[in-house]
Amino acid sequence: MSSAIDSKHDATHVDHAADPEKIHEQRGHQPGIFTDKDLMTNAFEAENREHEMTLWAAVKDHPMACFWAFVFCFTIVMESFDMFLNGNFVALTAFKERYGVPVAGGSKAIPTKWQSALFQSGQCGAFVGVFLAGPITNRLGYRWTTLLGLVLMNATIFISFFAQSLKVLVIGQAFEGVPWGLFIANSPAYASEVVPLVLRGACTATLQMSWSIGGIIVAAATYGYNKRTDEWAWRGPLALQWVFPLPLMVLIFFAPESPWWLVRRGRTEQALRSIKRLGRRSGNQASAEDTLAMIERTVKIETQTGGEPTLLDLVKGTDLRRTIITCLMYASQNFAGNLIANQATFFFEQAGMSTDFSFKLNLINSCLQLVANVLAWPLSGWFGRRTIFLGGLVVNITLLFILGICASITQSTATNYAQACLGVIISFVFAGTLGPISYSIIAETSSIRLRALSTGVGRAAYYVAEIPMIYLASQMLNPFGWNMAGKCGYVWGGTAVVCFVSAYFGLPELKDRSYRELDILFHRKVSARKFKSTVIDVAENE
Repeated sequence: MSSAIDSKHDATHVDHAADPEKIHEQRGHQPGIFTDKDLMTNAFEAENREHEMTLWAAVKDHPMACFWAFVFCFTIVMESFDMFLNGNFVALTAFKERYGVPVAGGSKAIPTKWQSALFQSGQCGAFVGVFLAGPITNRLGYRWTTLLGLVLMNATIFISFFAQSLKVLVIGQAFEGVPWGLFIANSPAYASEVVPLVLRGACTATLQMSWSIGGIIVAAATYGYNKRTDEWAWRGPLALQWVFPLPLMVLIFFAPESPWWLVRRGRTEQALRSIKRLGRRSGNQASAEDTLAMIERTVKIETQTGGEPTLLDLVKGTDLRRTIITCLMYASQNFAGNLIANQATFFFEQAGMSTDFSFKLNLINSCLQLVANVLAWPLSGWFGRRTIFLGGLVVNITLLFILGICASITQSTATNYAQACLGVIISFVFAGTLGPISYSIIAETSSIRLRALSTGVGRAAYYVAEIPMIYLASQMLNPFGWNMAGKCGYVWGGTAVVCFVSAYFGLPELKDRSYRELDILFHRKVSARKFKSTVIDVAENE
């Protein structure tokens, strides 16, 4: 930990020998709410321990928590796989020959409306899925909801695989989108709840890594199949989707449920067992009970704000601010150059690269994104969420406008390669900063009580923004549309500027804050730029 962080934690540390009940009376808290002296002392111990824990110590003490967080996040590889797959279909020669229409030069291309439909249908299905995720998860838990999604995923792949027309393929993608919504709503929430405070950034960042892994598999598969001239050029990659659900179902069946969800349901004994499974086998009983006390305390604080959570609670009181931040973080992923990565192969073709080289470059691009994701893990431990997000935006805004300039001058082989390289660098920056840190911010911003609902609605905001942006992206790149190639950098650069301004004034610093501290900071309506400097005592509950 840096000295600055240590100083902050020293300021929040209190004498554990102090009487918790007297502390609360002195601070004017309501009598009778937190009168269990042992529970409060244990909660103090657990929270101070998490603040003092280093990144490496947390990994050593909670290896299984890291493992299960990664397993749940890995479900996102299926949404990533299919999203990138659709982006590659429109560049596959056999697919264009089967479903395309003639263009100048004697070749064929997929019409803009069908290109957009292939991208948008899955997102429309996921939009439905994320709204279903919250109520289902509140009732069944993260584990059973994810298992339900995996069963649905296995079934809906059949529609896409056996499709004989673009219409049926689009319908298949829409049905596949529903379980995507369950996965993307639950994964960041589960990962953030099962790991210690210092690991939340790194573990939720593995969501972006899963996206990159899906992209690499698709890039390799489509590169291998792109020279085929029959229907297996696209059916082969579609069939690869069946590789993921069954192994994940087996693993997740044996996964521990989130102890936070169990405590909210009043199942404290099961929560204690989950805590023990998520820590080291050699961990002592007292440490697990301290963690349980910390969870119970935070849940009790939030319980005072209302009973059974509903979607309406997301727009009430201070939760409205938290919901807006979550929605803006998700939506902003579509406005900072990310859609160039989702349509990388097609973008490279429009930038002047050959079809075969575009597939090769896409594979390189996907591998570089994975490297960026890995680099994001220590980055999230060294720098604040707000710093990484704003810094990533500044870099990509600059690169996007340079991309637009390269596409505006007299075109040559050099400018074509420059546009392709800039597309790769923009994707790399996104994968190392904006992408992974957004998931950390989303998971940490919502209250524990409303987390399953909040992450679902936030992801819905992502799809609301993405669906029209996909059409816009397709229109900008498609030869039947505006045929802008790299000039799209002007558009995405402009939208990224809007994201920067919104985040500068609205995004608080969440790093090194417990969920209790975040509840208090939002409850007190602390300014986003003062979150980092505000000291919250470990004994405070409101």
